[in-house]
Amino acid sequence: MQLGRTFIPTDREGYLKDLNQWSNEAAEKIAAREGILLTECHWEIITLLRSVHQEYGHTPITRVFIKIMSKRLGKEKGKSLYLLKLFPDSPMRKACKIAGLPKPTNCM
Repeated sequence: MQLGRTFIPTDREGYLKDLNQWSNEAAEKIAAREGILLTECHWEIITLLRSVHQEYGHTPITRVFIKIMSKRLGKEKGKSLYLLKLFPDSPMRKACKIAGLPKPTNCM
């Protein structure tokens, strides 16, 4: 993936090979490739996902992340439908990709 003059390596699915190369600009570009225009609501999830990954050292399965969303963002946002609305088709997979995190292990 090219960001200005910098090349950031990704795997064949578009996940960053080096998580330390993630930036807001990289997130915007990845999201655009996924057909998503990032809003404040998207950034809230991305920030939480990165925080959880840093805290636990891995990406939680969807069910666990939904519980974390409910606890930290409120019950109205702690629902799988909310996540699906923001990141259609495969919410955790897309959210992790945009957040610069590895592909969740429970995604095919």
